Amino acid sequence: MGQRPSRSMPCPSQTPHPDIYIATGVLVQIKEALRPDGLFLGALFGGDTLFELRTSLQLAEINLEGGISPHVSPMTDTRDISNLLGRAGFTLLTVDVDEVKVAYPSMWELIEDLRDMGENNAIIGRRHFLHRDTLAAASAIYKELHGNKDGTVPATFQIIYMIGWKPAPTQPKPLERGTAKTNLKEIL
Repeated sequence: MGQRPSRSMPCPSQTPHPDIYIATGVLVQIKEALRPDGLFLGALFGGDTLFELRTSLQLAEINLEGGISPHVSPMTDTRDISNLLGRAGFTLLTVDVDEVKVAYPSMWELIEDLRDMGENNAIIGRRHFLHRDTLAAASAIYKELHGNKDGTVPATFQIIYMIGWKPAPTQPKPLERGTAKTNLKEIL
C-alpha cells in the first residue's frame, strides 16, 4: 500500500488509515457550520481507554487461540487531535486529557455496559465471536493483572477534550515570538 506517511501531511494513497481523512473531513464540515470566531468544543475517548480489557483479551487469545483479533475499537491518540484540528483549519487550539477509572464487579458487567452504551467493536474484518473458554480466561487475567483489592476490576476511560475556533479577522492573534514584556523565568 505504499510507504508509511510522513508526520507533516501524508498523501491519501500512502496512508494505511483513511479514517484520518474522514475525521478531518468531518471537522472541516463542523468548522464551516460555525460562524466566524465560533467555538468548537468536543470530547471523545482516547487511545488508553479500556487498556485493561484490551490486554486481557489479547493475552487470553494468544494463550488459547494462538493469535489475536482486535475486540475493542481503535481510539485516537491525544497527540493526533491537535493535528487533526489544525488540518481542518481551526485556530487557537486547546487539547486536554482526563482519565476516569470506573470499578466493575467483573469484566462481564463492563462488557454489558459497553454494549448498552453502543460501544461495540466497529472494526471491519474482525472476528465476530470469542470462544467461551477465551472469554473466561480473559476475565481471570483481567482480575489477576488489574483487579482491585476489594475484588472489583477497574476500567479506564481516557477522555480527550478539544477546543478550536473558526478563524476570523477579528480573532486575537498570538504575539510574535520574543515580544513578550514579561519573562516567564521571573514569574516561575
